Amino acid sequence: MPLPVFTHPACLAHDTGPGHAERPQRLQAVVDALRAQFDDLDWREAPRATRGQLLRVHSGELLHTVLETRPAERIHLDPDTVLSPESAESALRTAGAAVAAVDCVLAGETRTAFCAVRPPGHHATASQAMGFCLFNGVAVAAAHALEHHGLARVSIVDFDVHHGNGTQAIFQSEPRVQYLSSHQMPLYPDTGHPDERGVGNILNAALAPGEGSEGFRATWRDRLLPAIEAFAPQLLLVSAGFDAHWRDPLAQVQLVADDYAWLTGELRTLAETHAQGRLVSVLEGGYDLQALGECSVAHVAALRT
Repeated sequence: MPLPVFTHPACLAHDTGPGHAERPQRLQAVVDALRAQFDDLDWREAPRATRGQLLRVHSGELLHTVLETRPAERIHLDPDTVLSPESAESALRTAGAAVAAVDCVLAGETRTAFCAVRPPGHHATASQAMGFCLFNGVAVAAAHALEHHGLARVSIVDFDVHHGNGTQAIFQSEPRVQYLSSHQMPLYPDTGHPDERGVGNILNAALAPGEGSEGFRATWRDRLLPAIEAFAPQLLLVSAGFDAHWRDPLAQVQLVADDYAWLTGELRTLAETHAQGRLVSVLEGGYDLQALGECSVAHVAALRT
């Protein structure tokens, strides 16, 4: 079956303003690259997440801020995080894409799915929008898999160059969810230290500035992938940030597109072994347009095989 790709035009309408790194052109670069490279993707319109789905991981106060503020023009929730007139719809569609993709793979329609969406989500905590993120789509999707579908073990894999502090904080006391991250340190948001273990369900691996392919692959091969193997998840969720690429302006890790293809292939193997092949990937960071296109193509090619 063709790989489903969940997206929505509203995700392009979230307006962060001139000069902001998290800009609509990011998503357009991903969509354009995928359309140019593959003629057999199953493009699907992302639905809106429901309030009930969002409230599994987010506070009512955060929902009110994102959905009810309805600014007439752009406002800043913090120095990095913007709310524009169109942002509420973008946030709802982004989280809804992740939920719909989980429903798709758990219904057996397909084994893998990709969500081409923005704004990103993994910095959003239960009660705070931050780091460009409004709602935490991967966290919403994981909670949906647990509570709606009754899964007992879900692994969240985060290879964004920035630590997913929001995802970790939401699930650090939830033994049914395993969170694993490789990320540059030191770097925003200054979380993700190796001694942050939750209830034994958190595993963080720091990458030094300048780290390249060899160190990245060794980190996953020797530490993180074996932890997924031991956890034996019934579903893999991926926070797919491509900002550890050497071209990215916001970090100093030196990956190439083939590193993402390699890791995606390794995750596919684990999903086949433990999760009936079920893997859902959600776009997170990545701020160089050329690198975003190349890495998205490499990642999706590995999801298709």
